[in-house]
Amino acid sequence: MKTLTQFLLIVLLTLHLFANDDRPPVTYDYLAKKEVQQFINIMVNKYHFKHSYITSVLKDTKLDRDTLARYTGKFKKNSTIGTWERFKLHVVNPETFAEAKAFKKEHYKTLKRAAHIYKVDMDYIVGFLGVESHFGNYMGDYNVLDALATLAFHPNRMKKLFKSELKYLFLFAREKHYDITKLEGSFAGAMGCVQQLPSIARKFNHDFDGDGASVWDIEDCIGSIAKFMHKNGWRNGKVVAVPTHFKGTRFKRLKTTHRRTISTKSILRAGIKPLKPFNESKAYLLKTRNNTHDDIWMGGKNFRVLTRYNNATTYGIAIHLIAQQVKN
Repeated sequence: MKTLTQFLLIVLLTLHLFANDDRPPVTYDYLAKKEVQQFINIMVNKYHFKHSYITSVLKDTKLDRDTLARYTGKFKKNSTIGTWERFKLHVVNPETFAEAKAFKKEHYKTLKRAAHIYKVDMDYIVGFLGVESHFGNYMGDYNVLDALATLAFHPNRMKKLFKSELKYLFLFAREKHYDITKLEGSFAGAMGCVQQLPSIARKFNHDFDGDGASVWDIEDCIGSIAKFMHKNGWRNGKVVAVPTHFKGTRFKRLKTTHRRTISTKSILRAGIKPLKPFNESKAYLLKTRNNTHDDIWMGGKNFRVLTRYNNATTYGIAIHLIAQQVKN
């Protein structure tokens, strides 16, 4: 889970800004590739698919040039996630906060039930859904099969992962009786209102409303996120993140990361002052970089739960800020 969720992509920014229409998918002869034939043999011999079915599916699968362009070239840290300025422009803004409050009101009963069953904070469930799919409004218009086949069989920095995800897509579609050629999602093959890659969808898809599990159903997504938070160690009532004050506009005195904690005493000695109570002995020292200055945050153990879903500080902070607005 940890390895895969490190690459699980935030699709809201890219879905909101880029549609897959400037470089539409084009016809491509996948069956001519040796590695595709090897893939077909594995799916037939190990997973008992009919050879004719896999062949017919891949015969009509297209090359998604837009998807491939996102995963070739020089890798930039968090490039698939976007800068904090882009988060503020498209996700962490008054419009999103207003929509979050309306979403909480509309789905309050389901949120309350999920929070009670899994002992998590409903406002952070709202935050997850806001960042992942703008509360189910932007779930992706890329053909998932085209996207994953493109990334599975063309050179790119995450080819191994996506070849595995293509395998799981076939398994997922078979288990759910879906037409694999019709599924839509992000440019990386993530599906539904909490943007799950096929392997994650198979493992954590959750039937929370009793009518069958679906990654596209809001109630199921609420239950899925609540279950995820619980399994990853969420502790109700404990600190998530607090803003701080420090002298200057840019901070470089200590390493900032959501992957490793620093003693609270060391952070205080470095001149960082939490603006709200922080009662844990260690903290994740977090930085969001604005155009003119850095914001420094102290994150508790609960903050790391947020980034288990997507391994980025900006992702966790965005969820946190939405959740805080919903509480008000």
